[in-house]
Amino acid sequence: MPATSPIYTIDVKTKLGESPVWSEREQKLYWVDSRGPTIYRFDPVSRNVESLAMPDIIGSIGLRSGGPGELVVAMQTGLHFVNFNSKHCEPIADPEKDLPDNRFNDGRTDRQGRFWSGTMSDVRRDPTGSLYRLDADRTVSCLRGDVIVPNSICWSPDSRVMYFADTYRDRIMAYRFDADAGTIHDERLFADTSDRPGRPDGSTVDADGYLWNAEYGGGRVVRYAPDGRINRVVDLPVTQPTSCAFGGPDLATLFVTSAHQRLGPDDLAAQPLAGDVFAFDIGIKGLAEPEYEG
Repeated sequence: MPATSPIYTIDVKTKLGESPVWSEREQKLYWVDSRGPTIYRFDPVSRNVESLAMPDIIGSIGLRSGGPGELVVAMQTGLHFVNFNSKHCEPIADPEKDLPDNRFNDGRTDRQGRFWSGTMSDVRRDPTGSLYRLDADRTVSCLRGDVIVPNSICWSPDSRVMYFADTYRDRIMAYRFDADAGTIHDERLFADTSDRPGRPDGSTVDADGYLWNAEYGGGRVVRYAPDGRINRVVDLPVTQPTSCAFGGPDLATLFVTSAHQRLGPDDLAAQPLAGDVFAFDIGIKGLAEPEYEG
């Protein structure tokens, strides 16, 4: 199937692009190069790209209430507050300081203003990772362990379902979500990707409650119905899409990050856009990204 044509491409060539987040407040897109390590900010009107170098590997970011440029950032050294404009970085917590091989990976803010992020070994594919929740009072709770590579953290529009993928287990799971308590229950299989070339990476949910998942190594983004059936596929001109988010003035643009890590010279020649961010008009609207309330 031919690749879907983006309405435009953000030429950044990230080694490992991740965690796209659209700021309604600023009308700008944030994302990271995990291996840069760098945080980027893009203005679709001017097409200007800004960047902020960071001291450690970045897994994910979330918007933070309080003003433009305020972010919560999950890095190898734990959770931090970062102001993109002032470049100020404030440590919050490092729940795995006794696990030096581990780092934070995928993360997202729920609609109650709590930031969630999972950890993983950055040395071996061992199940030493965990899933954490950062509350508004800055307390950190561990919700589950035995994680290899955490991804696909997102919620249904009514916050009754939370999604989570362990990439190297080729599964996207769904949980009954207690929004008031911030807890997950009744794990069930949502999608099994073990029969595909790609593995489940980052996800988002649209206004109709369908989940969009980037298949790393599979060169596509898959839209799943709430019952787990594949509804639509967006094929990409690169093999390593990493995550996706809705943005734009009407939240109708699908932004997809990608990576060029581990691609050889022949692969890079065949995929000159690897590592860029793609913007697609797919005729479907997303949901506004919540802000961390701490």
